[in-house]
Amino acid sequence: MQQHDNLIGGEWTPGNSYSPNLNPSNLSDTIAEYAQGDAAQVDAAVAAATAAFPAWSTSGIQARSDALDKIGTEILARKEELGTLLAREEGKTRAEGIGEATRAGQIFKFFAGECLRLAGEIIPSVRPNIGVEITREPVGIVGLITPWNFPIAIPAWKIAPALAFGNCVVLKPADLVPGSAWALAEIISRSGIPAGVFNLVMGRGSVIGNALVEHPGIHAISFTGSVGVGRNIALQCVKSHKKVQLEMGGKNPQVILDDADLAQAVELSVQSAFYSTGQRCTASSRLIVTQAIYPKFIEAMKVRMEKIKVGDALAQGTDIGPVSSQSQLDQDLDYVKIGQDEGGTLAAGGLRLKLDTDGFYMSPALLVDTDKTARINREEVFGPVASVIRVKDYEEALATANDTEFGLSAGIATTSLKYATHFKRHSQAGMVMVNLPTAGVDYHVPFGGRKGSSYGPREQGKYAQEFFTVVKTAYTLA
Repeated sequence: MQQHDNLIGGEWTPGNSYSPNLNPSNLSDTIAEYAQGDAAQVDAAVAAATAAFPAWSTSGIQARSDALDKIGTEILARKEELGTLLAREEGKTRAEGIGEATRAGQIFKFFAGECLRLAGEIIPSVRPNIGVEITREPVGIVGLITPWNFPIAIPAWKIAPALAFGNCVVLKPADLVPGSAWALAEIISRSGIPAGVFNLVMGRGSVIGNALVEHPGIHAISFTGSVGVGRNIALQCVKSHKKVQLEMGGKNPQVILDDADLAQAVELSVQSAFYSTGQRCTASSRLIVTQAIYPKFIEAMKVRMEKIKVGDALAQGTDIGPVSSQSQLDQDLDYVKIGQDEGGTLAAGGLRLKLDTDGFYMSPALLVDTDKTARINREEVFGPVASVIRVKDYEEALATANDTEFGLSAGIATTSLKYATHFKRHSQAGMVMVNLPTAGVDYHVPFGGRKGSSYGPREQGKYAQEFFTVVKTAYTLA
């Protein structure tokens, strides 16, 4: 079995042990074994990054831009290979995997340009004969902790801006899906970026993640993952004066009004709730439907869901692959039962599937006639499970949509400009979609939410500079 090591200070470094990376579509298929690091390897990676930082943080921006562009070019050239690996280890379809790899390449290309666009200000002082310069500098050594559901795109949208703005990086990818992150690290290692600027330490979050958060040599932590872990990271970072950026959970609403185009509303709801096996923080797990269209919407959803093909992520024609792991599958099925116990009706799916290969397969679940206060409508499931809430009118739909501790993404299906405009302004979410799925944003615009979904500056686009740089104000006497 092939073994893949950590990358520390430009050298491939063996782990203390190795963990198998299993294919959730076929549990008899082991992709490879990946290194399990420890706190000592985190120390070594931070030391390497610290040694590399003075030269990298003051290096020419053209060299940085060229390196990031080279990384992006190789990712795009290998998008089918990388997308296939991603689908094999995470379980999303090959088409989705290729799309995610493409996005990763585009992100590096975008930040290759951002290297050259970082601007400051020159303004007059209120005092005579004094000039004021406002500039941005790299924050320092950044620890990046990434999740399993987007194993190449999310590392990309953290790594690329960190490097573009002159920081040095230690990446800890999700232990469940190390293959895509390792492949990305291998590409970065050949890009011309100096040794120690980028480091990869794989292993358990309780070991590697904690070591990064607690390390005195780390100046900032960017984390995407669960709410509980994120809140603990925030507390630890505040104690040690680390800059922190968190992207956490969502319980995203999709509102369907009486005047919506029914076919369009059904399609965007299916895309939002079930594709990528519902394993997206932006997925719509609450479908909030006004009463006049409610019966027709439910029937149309059931008809559409019968056409969804669940299968091997690499197989031609598969719409939805397996759930990522046994624990995630158990959680999804538990929530289906919870939803029924709370009074909801299982209108479609929600079953463990036995297919040709042994994998974590589940039919997408639609629970109807649910109460907005029920657990199924309050807690993030993170699987192909959607619950439907009946409301009287737009006003009740908006209030229900906002009645959540989360605020990442929200959508509305309507043909009314009045309601669409009002919803965009009054939705308490960081991202709002009109007649579009709630999942899916462009790589050059800010990503993030409100309330319990996000903490700290936005990710992606030019807004990434807010986290990965610090502002300096300098005065000069003429």
